[in-house]
Amino acid sequence: MREQHPIIAERFPDLHPPFAAQAATVEANRCLNCFDAPCTAACPTHIDVPKFIKKIASGNLGGSARTILDANVLGASCSRVCPVDVLCEGACVMHRYNKQPIEIARLQRFAMDGFHALGGRLPKKFEDSRPGHIACIGAGPASLACAAELAQQGFGVTVFERRPLPGGLNTYGVAEYKLPAWASLREIELIEDLGVEFQFGAEIDAEKLAEIEREFDLVFIGVGLGAGHGLKIPGGDHSGVVDALEFIAAYKTAKITSTNGKVAVIGAGNTAIDAANAALRLGAAEVSIVYRRKRENMSAFGFEYEHAKQEGVRFLWQTLPVRVITDGGMLEFMECTRVDDAVLPVAGSEFLLPCDLIITAVGQSPLLDLLEELKGVTLEKGRVVIERRTGRTTNPRYFAGGDCVNGGREVVDAVADGKRAAIAMTRHFEATYA
Repeated sequence: MREQHPIIAERFPDLHPPFAAQAATVEANRCLNCFDAPCTAACPTHIDVPKFIKKIASGNLGGSARTILDANVLGASCSRVCPVDVLCEGACVMHRYNKQPIEIARLQRFAMDGFHALGGRLPKKFEDSRPGHIACIGAGPASLACAAELAQQGFGVTVFERRPLPGGLNTYGVAEYKLPAWASLREIELIEDLGVEFQFGAEIDAEKLAEIEREFDLVFIGVGLGAGHGLKIPGGDHSGVVDALEFIAAYKTAKITSTNGKVAVIGAGNTAIDAANAALRLGAAEVSIVYRRKRENMSAFGFEYEHAKQEGVRFLWQTLPVRVITDGGMLEFMECTRVDDAVLPVAGSEFLLPCDLIITAVGQSPLLDLLEELKGVTLEKGRVVIERRTGRTTNPRYFAGGDCVNGGREVVDAVADGKRAAIAMTRHFEATYA
């Protein structure tokens, strides 16, 4: 998967094309190198933004990449997927002067692309092997960040993943025009080069957990979230009703390369937007996002909404699915009703929405079957309870981070969680073997 399928490559070009060298230098020289760096404070991983940008301006591309990677080992992915409008670029002081903020994300990508092009490798922070072996369950951003930091510190790390490829949502769930699967996997190769072992197809049940507890000193839980909630209406279990993340994973891995007819997407979060845009790019004749509340209540970021409108997605606000209607086993319509501000059906407002495919993006369930097997680990509303400063759970041998802790935030938040936990584990081993 180091290369895109030709059709996917054609239909999903970069949403934000990379900088050319001269343009990157010009943009880097716009940065004021603020002393207090609000951009750095706004980044959950606290990348030293002025420092890495200054190195681009001076032609030190390798030094720029090392500055990024020192704070965020998934700096390349985050440069593509972070909602920078509400993070680093949103905090840029240029806003105070009514000027365009520095294009931090594109500069970060420029530095990281250069790093990869030159065959860069992650440095060891502690050259010798140290006692202590850690298991990371899940191969998403939180576990990857944790594993990388621990391996750089000289510890042995094994990552267990149920899927055939690592990366979690970076590989399977982020829109291809933001982050191609090959780019996610290229980044993970750096972590493998540190000596991190990956075991794929690993289903974690009570027996496997007991084995892990016997073989490893500490365990990091970075499993993310589970299956989508689905469409709980009559006919909602039809094969033509699919989960948004499964739909995105299918086209990213080229299991599907086209979508025909009319598509309805249920939900109005960022994942719903990604699925709707993808359906259009794959050839759908019409794509409608169906949402039971008003525009101002949607959880998707404003720039995602504007992008979807530009793509041609139409939005049906205050609309509630009622049932799925088939003809000869094939999807034909989704019956909907208008609702008022209290999300109560408006009498006589029912209508039929023609659709050949229905994509649901109404949230995911926590992986309770796994999480409830963790002995001594406290859960609250389906989330793992941790000490924020260290990522340690109520079982001192378990640490956790990412979506299973925060309920589903950004990739950069998961990276911050994983590195924080790894630093705490390192201190634990240093105290234990001092």
